[in-house]
Amino acid sequence: MSTMLRSSGKSVTVWVLLAMIVLGLGGYQVGNFSNRGQSIGAVGESEITARDYSDALRQEINAVAAQIGHAPSMSEVRAMGLDQVVQAQLFNTAALSEQARRLELSVGDAEVSRQIRAARPFQGATGSFDRETYREVLRREGLTEAEFETRLRADIARSILQGAVAGGVQAPAALLDGYVGYLGETRDVAFAEIPAEGITPAAPDDATLKAHYDAHLAEFTRPETREISYVWLTPETLKDGIVVDEAQLRATYDERKAEYIQPERRRLSKLVFPTMAEAEAGMAKIAAGEASLTDLAEARGLSAADIDLGEVSQDEIGGAAGQAVFAQTMPGVIGPYETDLGPALFKFDGITPSETTTFEEARGDIAAELAMEKARRMIGDMTSDLEDRLASGATLEDMVKETKMQAGKISMAADTRDGIAAYDAFREAAAKATTEDFPELAVLEDGGVFALRLDGVTAAAPIPFDQVRDKVEASWRAAEVVKAKQAKAAAAGAAAAAGQTLAAQGLEEKSAPDLQRGGFVEGAPQGLSQTAFATAAGKSATLTEGGKVFVLLVRAVKPADLADPELVQLRKTFDTRLGQMLGADLAAFYARAAQAEAGITLDSGMIAAVQAQFQ
Repeated sequence: MSTMLRSSGKSVTVWVLLAMIVLGLGGYQVGNFSNRGQSIGAVGESEITARDYSDALRQEINAVAAQIGHAPSMSEVRAMGLDQVVQAQLFNTAALSEQARRLELSVGDAEVSRQIRAARPFQGATGSFDRETYREVLRREGLTEAEFETRLRADIARSILQGAVAGGVQAPAALLDGYVGYLGETRDVAFAEIPAEGITPAAPDDATLKAHYDAHLAEFTRPETREISYVWLTPETLKDGIVVDEAQLRATYDERKAEYIQPERRRLSKLVFPTMAEAEAGMAKIAAGEASLTDLAEARGLSAADIDLGEVSQDEIGGAAGQAVFAQTMPGVIGPYETDLGPALFKFDGITPSETTTFEEARGDIAAELAMEKARRMIGDMTSDLEDRLASGATLEDMVKETKMQAGKISMAADTRDGIAAYDAFREAAAKATTEDFPELAVLEDGGVFALRLDGVTAAAPIPFDQVRDKVEASWRAAEVVKAKQAKAAAAGAAAAAGQTLAAQGLEEKSAPDLQRGGFVEGAPQGLSQTAFATAAGKSATLTEGGKVFVLLVRAVKPADLADPELVQLRKTFDTRLGQMLGADLAAFYARAAQAEAGITLDSGMIAAVQAQFQ
């Protein structure tokens, strides 16, 4: 992220003011810092006001909030370093302002006036500059005309300096050509998987297996487990004891009749015409076999997807058109019929029969759903009492005796997902718990509640060899098969490099012509492209993935065609972006040099005061 403010022909001051007017305070309660006598620091004689810092910090926070879905707290802002980013931006900007002041750069009244008159915040109802609007906007922002115009003049001067330092920077042609050439290079590759047929490792002795066990001890290690005692109460445990009133079941069914009684639906396409005569002419062409409804649509610039209605009911079509379409029993094009949008032809492709679920058929599902809802409400009503009991020192065993909560124990490893461990909330709480913690009530995803206690931690430990001998042997055999495949792959690759095709060696050879860097080939290993681009033309390589072994041969390396339109456009894009990055770096270097020359002052107390206003 560049720490420089950019100029694109319009003053940064005007853009910032526009953002302030449009976005307001963005949900934060921020105190009012005037521009007089309050600053967080300066570069030389160019001060950074508390107001500038407050506005810039707020904009950065709002941008992050839009990405993460909530406004970060000030402690989170500091943890992310946003406050430091904003301060760096402001001090770099102040450094350029100070340098412009020392160089006596300025602009005339005409340019200041032009930018003010062009700024949308200052335009009235007619869309042109309005002086009363201008004064009112500045008044609301706590600025006088003189203060704003002075800041704007300095801002324009700084933009001129920044443009002189960073503008027009071009990326080196050799760098662009090299990068585009690197990305545009392709390779012709042949590859094949080495089959396991015919590979049978000899029976291993205990010494061989013990050596494999020792070399792969992590594979035979029992993971760390956390011994957890818990109590929980879920809607599922309460629902069987809940009786739902018959009237409520009936009322719920009636409210959802649209779900339980589905009318007949038809798969339709619909093409509307400007006039009935044109619709009739279109139907005549279809009847004569001269065109299809899709042909007529395409002649009017529409695709088949544009006229596809999907599955619709008679009511959704409406009127006489709906009656006629649903009276049709055979697929085909019918019409024209008048519709709300004009005369239309319909293409009928199929019928979805009506479907009715009676109250008796739906009763069980409705009762279960309503019982679960009531159970969740019951648990919600119990929550305060359960929390109070735990806060008063009740143990998990007390909770089982005195409430409807049920007890359980579980050995939790990182991958445990059984029982209560299927809940994310429980796994997170179990992972954070310590033996010093007192049980606290927490909520499960389905509306249930739980509390847990960490009884102890069983450290990870190797499983004794005798207990996993069969597993060790299976692992050893799999490893031996892979080794044998790799040896076959190396031999096949050497033969292929010498001129014998993979197919001629009895392998199922596949080709990947014009393979791009990072390209995907269906049926190929994921690492094919990476391995191929690390292998010279005419050379072979072996690739192992998940027990599968492949041999590949790079048949040819094809340099990028720098005249290819796609690569030409790619080069232009890189040229623009790299030029901007280099320009931003130059401006940053210049700003730091200006800071070193002019000197920096920093008011930590005022910075803290500004940050304290964010709630």
